[in-house]
Amino acid sequence: MLVSVGNGDLEVEVLGTGAPVVVVQTALAADELRPLAVRIAQSGGYQAVHYHRRGYAGSGPLLGRTSVAAEAADCRALMAALDVVPAHVVGVSYSGAIALTLAASAPEWVHTLTLVEPPPVHVPSAAQFRAANAGLMDSFEANGPEVALEEFMRRLVGADWRRESERDLPGSVAAMERDALTFFESDIPAMLSWDFGAEDAARIRCPVLYIGGSESGPWFSEVRAQVLQWLPQAEDTTVKGAGHLLASTHLADTARLVIDFLRRHPLTGRHQRASPGSARLDPRNDHSSSERVRRNR
Repeated sequence: MLVSVGNGDLEVEVLGTGAPVVVVQTALAADELRPLAVRIAQSGGYQAVHYHRRGYAGSGPLLGRTSVAAEAADCRALMAALDVVPAHVVGVSYSGAIALTLAASAPEWVHTLTLVEPPPVHVPSAAQFRAANAGLMDSFEANGPEVALEEFMRRLVGADWRRESERDLPGSVAAMERDALTFFESDIPAMLSWDFGAEDAARIRCPVLYIGGSESGPWFSEVRAQVLQWLPQAEDTTVKGAGHLLASTHLADTARLVIDFLRRHPLTGRHQRASPGSARLDPRNDHSSSERVRRNR
């Protein structure tokens, strides 16, 4: 279904019934976190809200470049429209920045916050990360989104990235090719201009879970240290053998950690109901095609 958020529409899928869990779409692969949302809903007692940000899949187009703050405002507007306030919130990689910003700007709206390796734009080695992204943007501007996507995915996954991506999420390669322009024109600039620090983090009062991969590399080791410094209440967990794409490559482990955390911090006092757009759950649908436009009516 499409949900209006002011001057645009977001494509939303609501799965299951129970306490709301908002799974914020990360960058590039529109449905990368859908299998996680499905697992959360299938565990029972949760209504997983999975949505596409502007410029992705069936959502409305971007109206110029966005910012992390604007993305957080869209998420907040969506939560209000669906009447899922407060909610558990899950952010992964780029959407970890959105989730942090949401939790800092509207702390009463976020019951728990789960973060999976937010972007390393404020860590000690941020200059290296920014330089790598600047090179990627140079490639995009000189050669277009197809060439830049190939370069990015080879760095992130390896030369066999298409096969590996399709193994983890069928349909994801076509979806990434479709939405690559949004990734390069909007997401990367928004990520690099994300303004967030210790004073912002101090406004986050809810329980926090940090999940990282043991093989994610030094940038994300620094992110882990920074988040734990910003948020001393955060629980720290590691998925062994996983890299930065752990929510896809180690789905079962990631889902187990998230669900266990949610169970230990129940959201009480809400009327447990299904949204008008909620979908029936089929265990076979964890890896459904990213090309399918879902309008559950």
